[in-house]
Amino acid sequence: MTRRALQPEGIATPSLPYSPVVVSGDHVFTAGQVAHDSTGSLVSGGIVEQTRQTLANVRACLREAGCDLEDVVKITAFLADLGDVAGYNEVYREHFAAPYPARTTVQAGLPDEILVEIEAVARIPS
Repeated sequence: MTRRALQPEGIATPSLPYSPVVVSGDHVFTAGQVAHDSTGSLVSGGIVEQTRQTLANVRACLREAGCDLEDVVKITAFLADLGDVAGYNEVYREHFAAPYPARTTVQAGLPDEILVEIEAVARIPS
């Protein structure tokens, strides 16, 4: 099966060897997104602000592929501190409704001041 790499507008072009979004058949895979704004700067604030920007970036990736957050079937989230899960869940509930996507949330050593990184798997609606 072929795969198609996409570069959404407003998402920084990676300097490392990966694609922000890959489409394979009707599946869409995003690379891990963080809370960088369109200029590439990390948004100010804590876990709530960073989660909002991160999910906005995930949404931009999905829309480039022809789908949106309601088409997500799996989320993987990396938090710098699992103590931030309440703030993360607060924003998550603003963006997703039941039945929720399958989800894995783990604590990870994220670089710099990054508090959250999120990747998604979605299906393009027929």
